[in-house]
Formats: sequence, C-alpha cells, structure tokens
Amino acid sequence: MLCRVLVGLKENVRDVLGEKIARKITGELHMDVGGVRIVNVYTLEGLDQAQVDLALERAALHDPVLHEASLSPLARDFDWIIEVGFRPGVTDNEGRTARETLGVVLGLDKKALEGVKVYTSRQYLITADMAEGDIKRIGKDLLANELIQRFEYKSAATWTTDPGFEAKAARVTGEASDEVNIIPLSTMTDQEMTDFSRANTLALSLREMHDIRAWYADPAVQAERAKFGLGIDPTDAEIEVLAQTWSEHCKHKIFSAKIAYENTETGKISELSSLYKTFIQGSTKQIRERNAATREGGDYCLSVFKDNAGVISFSDSINVCVKMETHNSPSALDPYGGALTGIVGVNRDPMGTGIGANLLCNTDVFCFADPFYEGELPPRLLHPRRVFEGVREGVEHGGNKSGIPTVNGSIVFDERYFGKPLVYCGTIGTMPVTVAGRPSHEKCAMSGDFIVMSGGRIGADGIHGATFSSEELHEGSPATAVQIGDPITQRKMYDFLMRARDRGLYNAITDNGAGGLSSSVGEMAEDSGGFDMDLAKAPLKYDGLRPWEILISEAQERMTMAVPPEKLDEFMALSAEMDVESTVLGNFTDSGKYLVRYGDKIVTCLDMDFLHNGVPQMELTATWERPVHDRDEVPVPADQNGLLKNMLGRLNICSKEYVVRQYDHEVQGRSAVKPMVGVKADGPSDAGVVRPEYGSDKGLVISHGICPQFSDYDTYWMMANAIDEGIRNAVAVGGDVNYMAGCDNFCWCDPVQSETTPDGQYKLAQLVRANQALAHYCLGFGVPCVSGKDSMKNDYKGGGHKISIPPTVLFSVIGVIPDVNKCMTSDFKREGDLIYVLGLTRPELGGSEVADELGFSNPDAPQVDLLSAKARYEAVFAASQQGLISACHDCSDGGLGVALAEMCIGGRLGAEVDLDAVPTCGDMNLTGVLYAESASRFVVTVKPADRAAFEALFAGQILGLIGQVSNAPKLIAKYAEETVLNEEVGALAQAFKATLDW
Repeated sequence: MLCRVLVGLKENVRDVLGEKIARKITGELHMDVGGVRIVNVYTLEGLDQAQVDLALERAALHDPVLHEASLSPLARDFDWIIEVGFRPGVTDNEGRTARETLGVVLGLDKKALEGVKVYTSRQYLITADMAEGDIKRIGKDLLANELIQRFEYKSAATWTTDPGFEAKAARVTGEASDEVNIIPLSTMTDQEMTDFSRANTLALSLREMHDIRAWYADPAVQAERAKFGLGIDPTDAEIEVLAQTWSEHCKHKIFSAKIAYENTETGKISELSSLYKTFIQGSTKQIRERNAATREGGDYCLSVFKDNAGVISFSDSINVCVKMETHNSPSALDPYGGALTGIVGVNRDPMGTGIGANLLCNTDVFCFADPFYEGELPPRLLHPRRVFEGVREGVEHGGNKSGIPTVNGSIVFDERYFGKPLVYCGTIGTMPVTVAGRPSHEKCAMSGDFIVMSGGRIGADGIHGATFSSEELHEGSPATAVQIGDPITQRKMYDFLMRARDRGLYNAITDNGAGGLSSSVGEMAEDSGGFDMDLAKAPLKYDGLRPWEILISEAQERMTMAVPPEKLDEFMALSAEMDVESTVLGNFTDSGKYLVRYGDKIVTCLDMDFLHNGVPQMELTATWERPVHDRDEVPVPADQNGLLKNMLGRLNICSKEYVVRQYDHEVQGRSAVKPMVGVKADGPSDAGVVRPEYGSDKGLVISHGICPQFSDYDTYWMMANAIDEGIRNAVAVGGDVNYMAGCDNFCWCDPVQSETTPDGQYKLAQLVRANQALAHYCLGFGVPCVSGKDSMKNDYKGGGHKISIPPTVLFSVIGVIPDVNKCMTSDFKREGDLIYVLGLTRPELGGSEVADELGFSNPDAPQVDLLSAKARYEAVFAASQQGLISACHDCSDGGLGVALAEMCIGGRLGAEVDLDAVPTCGDMNLTGVLYAESASRFVVTVKPADRAAFEALFAGQILGLIGQVSNAPKLIAKYAEETVLNEEVGALAQAFKATLDW
C-alpha cells in the first residue's frame, strides 16, 4: 500500500518558516508575494490502512497541538502550489527519522520495519498574482536544487479540478547486483582510454592508464590473478579503486611532482622533487628537531602528516588534534548538502585520529562570489546568494545538531569564486594522553583483526566524490558525487566509538571519507599488509548497487575499525546497546593483497604495493614572471567620514554577525573568547579561545589567516601574509607564538599546462612560490605545520566560460594560552586608555580594500618583516601575561582606519587620535596611513599607569602613541593638524552591520 500523509500548521498558528520563504522570494528573486504556508508530505510504503490510521491517531508524524494531519489535501487559500521532493537514490534523513518513529509507535520489530519506506516532500502554498514562468523560477532558483530534487507546481484553478500531485516517491528500483564487469584495457586505443576516463569520472591521465595497463600485462601478475579466476584486464571495481587511490584528491600528485622551476627575475632554474616533502614536511621536520634540542619542554608535536589530523601535546592529561578540509566541488552543485557533509566529514577526521579523539570545536571559512550579483548564470552554476545561504545552513545544521560549537571563522568575497566556492571546514579534538594503557595518538591494524564498519549504510550518494573533486567542474559533472550528511546518525556513532575507545575494543580506526571502504580499508591494510573483505555483507540503504559502487561510495556517517578477535563480541554488544549498526566485513591479513569479494565472486585482486606506490610521478614545468600592475596616484577623498563608512560596509570588511549568530558557540560550555565581543557582543573577535579541560584555565586559541587578494601580485607574499595573519590573530587574544601549530590548506586553479590551461606554467610557479614562503615563514616564526590538505582543479568550464579561483591558502593556527583569564579582546574598555600602534605602516596598497573602493591601481602588496614581527609577537604575549594590555586588535582588511572603528564599535566608546604619530615608512598620504594593509601590526590600549612598564617591554621596537579612548562616542582623527575624521560610533556601527543584515 502507498499513501500520503499531509501535515500542516493549524489555521491559528503562525507559519514562521513560510514567512521566511516569503522574505527570501522578495529579497532574493525580487518578486512580491502575499504569503507562503507550508505543508509537509510523508509518502508511506509498506503499511496497511489500520497501521496508517493508528499512526495518525498516535500523532507519530505531527504535533497535535500545532498541526493537523490528514490523508486528504490540506491546501487552501492559495494561488499557486509547489511541491519539492528528493530524486531517486538521494538520502532522505527526515524520511529515515520518520520511519524509525513509526517503528516505535507501531511496535514494529526489526524485520517488519525493513519493509517500511518513508519518502518526504514539502508543499509551498503561495499567495501571489504571478505568471506561470515566475512560479517556475521560484521552484528552480530558490526552493529546489534540481541536481538532487524534483519539483512540480499547479495553479489554484488546476488544483481545484485535480487536487494533489502524483505520488512520485524517491525510490530506487532494481535488485541487488553481483555483476562484475571486465574493462578491456589491453585493447583500448589512447583515445578510447582518454574517453573512458572522462566518461566515468576517473580523472586518470593517459600516462597513468598506460602504467595500469602495463601492470596487468606483467606475466607474474597475470599468473597470480589466474589463481583467483581473473584475466588479463581489470574488473570495473579495480579500475575504480585505482582511480580513487591515484586521484589528485587522495595522492596529491601535483604537490609530489618533479618540477623544473624557472624564476625569470633571477634567471635561476631549480629542480624540485616534491613541494610537499621539500617545503611543508621539510620545514616541520627542522622545527621539531630544533625544538627538541633547544626548547624548554622539547618538541610538542606528536603526530604530523601521517594520520587524519595532526596531534600536539597540550597538557599532562590530554593532547589536541586539528584538521581542516575543503568541500568545494560538492558545495558548488548542492551548497547545503556539500557543506553539511563538509563539516560532519571533517568531524570524523579527529574521530579517526590515533585511537580516536573527542570533538572539541569547529571552525569554518567560506569564499564566495558577490551575493548581490545580478547577471546571467552560466550552465550548472547556482546564484552566489543561494550558494552562500546553502553553505551557511549546511554547516549550521551539521555543527549545531552534532553538539559541537563553532568558535572561529570568516567569509571572503571575490568574483572568481563564482565557478567554485571554497568551503573550508575544520575540527579540533582532544585525546587522553593514554587510552587503555597505550598512547592515544598511535594505532595499528594487525593481521587477523576483523574489518568492522559502523554507522550509516551505503548508498549511491558520494560515488566518484574523490575523482570528481580531482577535476574541474563542468556541465557533465555527476550528480552521484553529491552526498547528504546526517549529523544525528553520526552523533550516535561518535558516542558509541568513544566508549569503545575507552574500553580498548579496537586497534585502529579511520573514517570512510574520500573513496569510502576502498580508501579506509585500503589505507588501514598498509599496517597489516593486506585484507580480505566481502561486500555482500555490507549494509545498504537500498537495492541495486553494484559491487564497485558499494566499494567506493562515500555515503556519510561511517567509520572502519580493526577489531581484534577476542574483543569482537564485546564491541558488537556495545554497538547494539547504543543502537549503532556495525557489520563485520572481513579480515586484515599479511597477504600483500587488496582482495575484495562479493560472496563467491572476486571483485578485486590488487597488489597493495602497486596500488599505493605505483602512481607515476608527474613531471612539470613552472615559470615565474612577475605580473605588471600600474602605479596610479593614491586619491584622498574630501569626505573621509563617508569613505570610512563605505569601507566598513564592504563585503570583505562588514560584520558577519548574521552568519555567526546561526552557529552555537556555547554548547559544551568551554568558550572563553567568543566570535563576537564588546558591550553589545557585536564587535569582531580576532580569534576564538576555549578551555579544553574542565577545572583548568589553560586555554586553546583557534585562529586563521587567508589573503587571496595578494595572489594577483605575488603568491609568495600571499602565503607570507596568510601565515602572519593567522599567527597575529592568535597573539591578539593572548596566544604564545612559541607554542603554536599550523594547518595549511591550499586551494588552487589548475596549474598543469594544457590546451585549456595555457598559463599552467605560471600558475604552477605561483604554487612553488607559495610553498617557498610557507617554509621560510614557518621556520622563522617557529610554527610547524602538523596537518594540511590541497585542493587542485578549482576551475569551472561551461557555456563558453572558464572561471578560475584566485590561488588561495587558508593557514589555520592552534596555540596554547597559559591562563584564559589573561586573554585580550578587541573592544575599547575604558575612557582615558592610551592607544598605541605597534609596527610600521608602509605605502603597500596593492590588493587593498581601499584600492578597490576608490578604483586605483598599486603594484605594492604588503610584505612581512619576519624578524620584527616575531619580536613584536613575543613582546605582546609578555605584556598580556603581565596584564598591561586592555584591548588588542590586529590591522588587516581595511588597515588602521577600520581597526580603530571596529574597536570603537566593540566598546561603544570613542577615540581621539593623531595620525601624524603613526609610525610610517615611505611616501604616504592620508589614504595610505588610514587604509594601507601592512602586515604584523596591532592597535592596543594601555592604562596610563602602565605606560612605563608597557613601553619598556617594547624597547627598541617600532610603536607609536597615537591617542586615547574617549567617553564621547565619536571617532576623531587629526592629520597634518586638521580634523579629518569626526564620526559618531553609532553611525559606524550601522554602516558595519547593514550590508549583510538580511
């Protein structure tokens, strides 16, 4: 039996969600609507009429106080109706929850519940005088993402004659299949191999296809395969496994490439064997060796670059781990689902680090195109406003529903993120120093251990996720690459695994991220030397999946464990007790084989060594030639008050409070410095600070730096500024520069020279220079990278367009604060406090916000003076420990003028400053003094009584006493003995908050 249960709010209940949709139609699509009401639809399958009636009687699907539920249509008093539901095969979390609820209410046992299906959809009842085309646009451009959803619409007149929609339940038809196809690689031409890779989203190069074919042609390999009944060509599963394991996403082939790098400025040609090993891994190794030899307390890094997250020592009882990931490509197709799986996916990285970490907090950084864009959209691209809102909501739902606070983040806007948004999601976790008698940061799957998968079931969502993310976005990008996360299922799994961890019930753990079981089991089996797994035992969301799809699906909420035989019964019993599905799929072995079966049928038989080490090293050429930028005269507008307010309203400067308020930063009760600060909690914080241990005031600071605007000038200085900003933000709240760790996340446009990327050698040279800067500044600051990730191919091609992101690096920082009671915030605190600028302001206006605002060109991007910056950061930390600084704020986007305004806004206090006292270097006018974005600078306030002690700490360093805090709520600035700024703080706050006040 198939029936539809409709649930709507009662007539006298306000439809808040409907009102929100109406506002979005008006605000985003510029259409007038009288109102919107919402009806939820549950399509039930597998229940008889008596059971459906009982479910309605017992209010299984609705709240009887607020809702009415009916088997008949509830639509009334409307002009148009739109119904939106999922397409076949797309994960329906609400439907799954409704199904479980029906099982409880109706008293169904597990076997009976297996036959019940629930599919959800939503009806929007719209009151508006609109044409059919406008209604269709509402469905297409706002209510439904046609990649994963279907929608239908009717007018009230049509509805009267034909009430209701046909029940198109989101079912997947077809029986379970054990079909294993053979790919005739041995007889393919080069063109056929290229076409095959493209058509199947394999992202394999022709050279890689040739190397794979050569391996299968080896007589020794053929003889070994014959023992398993396999021939001279790969199975479909084998080629898929090789593709995902060798993908750019998983193998980081560009970072591992052999590069011939020519710097045309110096004439020097260098041979680089691996950017990663030379600059990232190499610099961290040097810092660790130096710390071990010279630092009091020695090396605090415990696990770097070998696990799901980097681990550092925090205290005698706990360690801390950090990981940042990107979910750019899926978020371009489905912003909500892509971002949600980004945050719940990165949550699983600490869960799978060492023997497992408790989740402490989240951080996220987004890069979008202008949400106010009004032009035509290229094929397959969504409007930037829709991407913005979908990503925001996805991360909100993923983090808040998981009970993990979001304590830090930012949003960057640039028109080149139109083709692909960048969605950085990060998670910090804590681990007991020892668990069940062994170090928590160590793990090892042993031969004989059982392969156990826990959590969600496997579906078609996420197939080709790793390979899809290893190529540019285009009109034919597969819908199956999109995943739909379920934070509730993951939370249950997390709670279970933490208890299993503390009991010592498994030897190793990792998440089913990119590549699914293929990747998780394949990577863990490197410890033991092989594995043997049966996919017929894998739990599926629905029938119809082929073995290779089961193997590489990235369907969410799954972890893989290596469980020793003597602990299996206890592990499975605890899993059942906590209502988490766990399944034994096979065993780890020492056979050297990647052996996968489906019942009696062999699916894959690959050599572990070839799979993990057989990918050929790329050989690339990079050529650096400095881009040319004009040097215009720097204008000085007459209306400086108006310029400051315009600067405060710019997308890259304005308040992000609208987004911040959606995220819970108080859950778990550990936050010490919050995302918003000040008397009205609406001033920007430089970084987040949390207490990882209850009963201790020792704090962990979380910050970041991201400066893609400087990539147009030189990615060396882009990288230097990102590192400096991340460290500077941490220092601004009280962090110790000598106890920090970094996490580098590179997002790049395609840097491989080709017909469609004719400037590939230049883009690769940009990557080389960024890595050179990373090594230089991490070594200089003494901040080791402990984890990282790169995402290449962030380009879009379609409809005659190619859109490439600006080279972007997010540098995240975690650091230790001895006592959170000595933390600093950016808001002015009291009248009479002295205002200092620490550091030198230079005429560096290239890439600045003011240059874009006033429309002038300048070739000089900010550079970072490493030695003076390091000394300044150590002195600021010393001053904070002595309680000498009452407010501290870094100068970044918008420079000194914006920093002063933000400090006034946070404290709702004024300031009187003399800009002639600002330490400067070079030929500068008022615009440069106020808005240059020179690196490594702070604005701080100091009590008059502490002036001598404060200045003594900074003896020999550059600083300027420029004024004092005023009780009158005005920012007043003089320059050349004239008052150039005189503006009410309330007006500054209004300008700061208006842009994204949706």
